[in-house]
Amino acid sequence: MSLRKRIETSEFLAALLARIAGGYLAFCNRTTSWQVEGLDDLKTALDGGPVLLVMWHSRSVMGALHWPVDAAPLSSLYDKSPIGRVSGALQRRVGLQPMEMSRKLSNRAASRTVLRRVKEGVSIGMTGDGPLGPALLVKDAPLEWARATGLPVFCYAFSTSKSRRLSSWDQMMVPKPFGNGAYVFRRAGGLSASRKMTDDEIEMLRRNLQHALTDAAHRADALAGVAPGP
Repeated sequence: MSLRKRIETSEFLAALLARIAGGYLAFCNRTTSWQVEGLDDLKTALDGGPVLLVMWHSRSVMGALHWPVDAAPLSSLYDKSPIGRVSGALQRRVGLQPMEMSRKLSNRAASRTVLRRVKEGVSIGMTGDGPLGPALLVKDAPLEWARATGLPVFCYAFSTSKSRRLSSWDQMMVPKPFGNGAYVFRRAGGLSASRKMTDDEIEMLRRNLQHALTDAAHRADALAGVAPGP
């Protein structure tokens, strides 16, 4: 059996890899000099209830460590891919409540799962373009759940002066220790989502979220003192 298949089927192996990856990312988090923007705004919003947190897949690897778990619970979505399984195990390690989204699960069934968590007061976190891309293009899922839940939408991004980009579809940013970094939470302004929207309104919503996500990433880059990237 290939390593990929073993990760997809083994909770133990996914948890082991998450422990290794989590230890490395926690070390990078501790040794990076972070600037933080928008965390107080996020906490203020959370005082009123859950939010929908969206990020580009390329900037997602530190999201679990930067979410204010002491302020409110977060239930993030992941699939059964190797990276998805390890990500889900890592999120559990830091106190989040990840949900595995089966590819065989209908959109309606998935939405019921998400809505149940929201009614329990749990925020929802997801990537705008993941898990398979194409990169930096907002897919339907965040739009559908923004419309279904009516939650305030916040964007997240991180950047660091010491990192490497993986040779993956999204050029994922992975931090290195002892750098200067920044992470940003920013409410996506001008987004008014509802269940009844025309196709043109949905596409406008997609473009607005796409711009908000990119702006958050570029703001994190600027605070970290690096050139803007994906």
